Amino acid sequence: MRRTISRRTALGALSAGITLAPLALRADERSRGPLSFLVVSDTHLGYQRQESAAHQWKKTAAELAKASGDLILHLGDVVDGGQEPQYAVYKAIRDTIGKPVHEIPGNHDPHELFEKHIRNPVDAVVDHHWLRFLLLNNARFGDHDGYLSDDQAAWIDRHCTEAGKQDRFVILCMHVPAHDNRHPDRGWFIHPRNGQKPLYEVVSRHAHRILALFHGHFHNGIRGWSDHAPVQEILFPSALYNQDRRLEEQKAPGYNLTEFRPGFTKVTIADGRLKLKFHVVAVGETVGKEWKLPQLG
Repeated sequence: MRRTISRRTALGALSAGITLAPLALRADERSRGPLSFLVVSDTHLGYQRQESAAHQWKKTAAELAKASGDLILHLGDVVDGGQEPQYAVYKAIRDTIGKPVHEIPGNHDPHELFEKHIRNPVDAVVDHHWLRFLLLNNARFGDHDGYLSDDQAAWIDRHCTEAGKQDRFVILCMHVPAHDNRHPDRGWFIHPRNGQKPLYEVVSRHAHRILALFHGHFHNGIRGWSDHAPVQEILFPSALYNQDRRLEEQKAPGYNLTEFRPGFTKVTIADGRLKLKFHVVAVGETVGKEWKLPQLG
């Protein structure tokens, strides 16, 4: 069972005391059976004003269509540099996949264009069986840093509380990571002055319910941190290009799997574990990583 709820609809319903989904879930949802889905990011259609990104997205889409996974999350930078005509190109290719695709904006996606061409309103809830995805725009066009408003933090808080009443678990999806990542890393994150503290307060309050924070943005392959465990913070590879910044060699905090070809990631949650497998386009699955999820018991 999957449903999508806009932030605007959710806020209105919650303020009116309306329950958006039955509290008594179906038996198959309560059982928390295995889930699998796909994650893609940073397609950047129109990159360098050429057609190469569209060609790469077409190849990626063909492999996403064949890959096992119930739905696809796109973690931002749908197009490059806010080129409005590229949204139609992106969508025409996306629609060949044959699976639901749920996008968030990146810093190359102006809010008003994403709202016009992808989803209005932008912040939304996607429920899939016992898992809830909270999709938020924390990027600003032309700015590498992340921003989260007090209203958005409160929105996350409310939907995590509701998820608990429905025995659902939560994954937050935002383009820019919240985690500090200074040199030798990118240095792009939600700074304290831009909403990092209230976000982590909400995450800490719901750490028994939130499984992970998912992000794109870095073009570094699979990159992330586990120091806010049990909540995992994971950056996903670009479908267009990735760069090796030698983070493991320089002992940067966290981890960076050594695979930097373009691709997407298969995510499986089963037997109390979160498993990632990086699928390189035209090659197949290569590196992977997994964690135990104490939240699932």
